[in-house]
Amino acid sequence: MIAKHVPMRSLGKSDFAGLAEYITDAQSKTERLGLVTVTNCQAGTVQAATDEVLATQHMNTRATGDKTFHLLVSFRAGEKPDADTLKAIEERICAGLGYGEHQRISAVHHDTDNLHIHIAINKIHPTRNTMHEPFQSYRTLGELCEVLERDYGLEKDNHTPARSIAEGRAADMERHAGVESLVGWIKRECLEEIKAAQSWTELHQALQANGLELRAKGNGFVIEAGDGTQVKASTVARELSKPKLEARFGPFEASPERQAETKAKRQYQKKPVRLRVNTVELYARYKADQQTLAATQRAALDKARQRKTRKVEDAKRSNRLRRATIKVLGENRLNKKLLYAQASKALRAEIDSINKQYQKDRQDCYDAHKRRTWADWLKKEALQGNSEALAALRAREAAQGLKGNTVKGEGQAKPGHAPVVDNITKKGTIIFRAGKTAVRDDGDKLQVSREATREGLQQALRLAMERYGNRITVNGTAEFKAQIIRAAVDSQLPITFADPALESRRQALLKKENTHDRPEQDRGRTGRGTGRAGSRPAADDNATRSGINAGGSGRDPAGGIHAAGQHRKPDIGRIGRVPPPQSKNRLRALSKLGVVRIASGSEVLLPRDVPGHMEQQGTQPDNALRRGVSGPGGRLDARPEYKPEQVKAMDKYIAEREGKRLKGFDIPKHSRYTDGDGALSFAGMRNVEGQDLALVRRGDDVMVMPIDQATARRLKRIAIGDAVSITPKGSIKTSKGRSR
Repeated sequence: MIAKHVPMRSLGKSDFAGLAEYITDAQSKTERLGLVTVTNCQAGTVQAATDEVLATQHMNTRATGDKTFHLLVSFRAGEKPDADTLKAIEERICAGLGYGEHQRISAVHHDTDNLHIHIAINKIHPTRNTMHEPFQSYRTLGELCEVLERDYGLEKDNHTPARSIAEGRAADMERHAGVESLVGWIKRECLEEIKAAQSWTELHQALQANGLELRAKGNGFVIEAGDGTQVKASTVARELSKPKLEARFGPFEASPERQAETKAKRQYQKKPVRLRVNTVELYARYKADQQTLAATQRAALDKARQRKTRKVEDAKRSNRLRRATIKVLGENRLNKKLLYAQASKALRAEIDSINKQYQKDRQDCYDAHKRRTWADWLKKEALQGNSEALAALRAREAAQGLKGNTVKGEGQAKPGHAPVVDNITKKGTIIFRAGKTAVRDDGDKLQVSREATREGLQQALRLAMERYGNRITVNGTAEFKAQIIRAAVDSQLPITFADPALESRRQALLKKENTHDRPEQDRGRTGRGTGRAGSRPAADDNATRSGINAGGSGRDPAGGIHAAGQHRKPDIGRIGRVPPPQSKNRLRALSKLGVVRIASGSEVLLPRDVPGHMEQQGTQPDNALRRGVSGPGGRLDARPEYKPEQVKAMDKYIAEREGKRLKGFDIPKHSRYTDGDGALSFAGMRNVEGQDLALVRRGDDVMVMPIDQATARRLKRIAIGDAVSITPKGSIKTSKGRSR
């Protein structure tokens, strides 16, 4: 882990409110904002805590420095500490810096390859109103990180400050912006040649051969490139400092002459850091876009300025007309004076309003046309679908691949499945949305984010299969591997795990699921016993199966006759063998049990054309109280009978919505309507292949059912979200009591 103080660029930009708004803004990204914590504040919300901090800062009127301390804590790629660990680390780091009693707001971010915490700390003590500035905070933070890595079992990082501040900033520029710094270029291209010089003359010649010049500035030396970029000589190497060079060569001797016509064999230019891919064309496009951006910005500013000038002239013209009108009025001198004062006040107010609008337009123009670094431009292009920009991001040295709980397929990356893209990091990692979860793709493997749901795991498996192949490699914790196996079995994807142990577990679980839910023709072969379920010996079952397979007296179950001549009714399974999942380990109410009504009545005289068996009344099912029975014969529903064209239209619409949902679209789960608990609400209507369909919502799911034209006309009069209910016969009943 790394802890770093992020200083403000200027004292005027010390804005606690702006920093708090930035770190707590989700920016419409699924994976950006995590845990948000407010500490040492009386308020319970971020906005109220911000107002409290600003009031505390206003109490100190003597401090002239920055009153806000921005702390960044970043973890290694693949490390995902839990919420308690993150909170404990935040508290210990702030206490170690001396800010244990100070007001602060912290937020965890997940939108990059490294999980990190932003902490906005108020330097002003809430009771003493004094400002605390930690001495050499980078040393304290390094020591704290070493202790925290040991205590919480985190991956160790290098916390020894071996570089100077300027050298560290140059490295940061190359890592984040992706553009070569002058320090890095000199070290890679000509540092050894410069060190080999044995006199001032040879040193100047070596520098001029590389387009550089050594100049005295202040109490030291600077090295200047042809484009004017300067860097301290001691930053490039300690051997090039003024004391060490004068100790070797004597007093400083300036270059005797600087010939402009002298051609250097190489020259520093601000170009992208060398990558494994060719970025010449991309960088040319980047430079052209930046130039065009500047011209567009100037044009927009000129347009805003002209608009402001025109509005001011209109206001002055209107004021002159108003004053001329006052002049010709037949009022006394005192009244005219008051009218003139009102006119001047109105003019000043109007001009102030115009100037405020102009300042807002200027800021909007700057925000819309601001210049981007090379890495930021690549990220923008990759978000727009530029594959070359994405490859350039993934070819950077900073891109080291995903770690931790990952899923990898054997094969080459291929286009195809394109779920919704949430974000792309500067390392080329694509973050896909998968419901409430996010899946990360670095081009080689996939990683499921924090709090992964089953839908997210299935989405990761589907992406791995469609992009890389059917042979899947899983790395991570044992819990993660168990979740992946469960998701693979539930999704019924044609995949194979590379790990033999995982594959055997998947096969066993899949076999168990298939045994529990095997088809009716397989279940009917055991016959129907007269005793309790499972009381028939295994030998009897084998004998029955052999009788069927040998072509004995048994017939297909659809015909209603078993082997050994035993009769069974079609579509009726054995009751009580395996209870349905929703009824396991709990008692059922009487209303949920299968109930029939015995009808009895008096004798009546029947017409002569009525069949003779009509006077023999039997049992009639009460579908209002009847529950589907789970068993070999399948489920018995009280659903109404739909026409084939209605069923076809319903299934077609459900398949279309489910297909989009599985691709990553933010669409709720669609299914056929089934009775059950939960409030229902009207979710709209659809017409598929000439058939009207009604949509009802239960929780987060949407259920579909066919309706007739009369019902469709009536449902057009109710609004989306109105409460509805479904009768046992399948008719829709609105809250007003009318049903169809």
